[in-house]
Amino acid sequence: MAGSGAVTRNTLRQQIADALRDEVLAGRLPPGTEFTVKQIAEQYEVSATPVREALVDLSAQGLLESVQHRGFRVRVITLADFRGMVEARTLIVDGIFRRLAERGSGPGSSQALVSVRRRADEARRAAASGSLEVLIGYDLRFWRELSGLVGNTYITEFLHRIRVQCWVFAVPHLLRDARARQDLWCRHGELVDAVTRGDAEEVRHLVHDYNQHGLDWAAGLETAADS
Repeated sequence: MAGSGAVTRNTLRQQIADALRDEVLAGRLPPGTEFTVKQIAEQYEVSATPVREALVDLSAQGLLESVQHRGFRVRVITLADFRGMVEARTLIVDGIFRRLAERGSGPGSSQALVSVRRRADEARRAAASGSLEVLIGYDLRFWRELSGLVGNTYITEFLHRIRVQCWVFAVPHLLRDARARQDLWCRHGELVDAVTRGDAEEVRHLVHDYNQHGLDWAAGLETAADS
């Protein structure tokens, strides 16, 4: 019975963490928002223990900050932070996807690529329509599943964490400027095609395009702030 209770608490902990992360990614909990364990526990009508554990987990993922004697705050990610994260993912993603293309698909990867392609199609449609919240969900799943083909969970989790943080930075800006959502990166399907063909050069080109798109967008934010 004790084991069953532990599983229930851990499941609740994950559900709360997932729900709060979704709120942050949707922009309903903007950067700088502060709250206490008690407030979240009352909101979800649960005890304080799984809430505290969920908030600590989100802090470890770089989405929240602990505020002494005041609770937690949604992390404010700066433009410099964003650029640093894009640089980090550039260095890793370019190498692992080129390797994936060069060595070909491993056992069982054909079915995985079918799932990745579905994510790509949904992400492309969401980007084309400017459906930001839908795009974020499919985009995160797309990159997580695609990077998962490499077979290194440490790399997959690291990249997923960076990508979530990049979206946390981007969402408030995109919500303020609907025009920017008309230029969201939507070449997910082309990347799946290149990986499927084993075209390492095209994979490199598309990954570069993906990362450069983020940097160009950030440069536009900086220009607008200076003007």
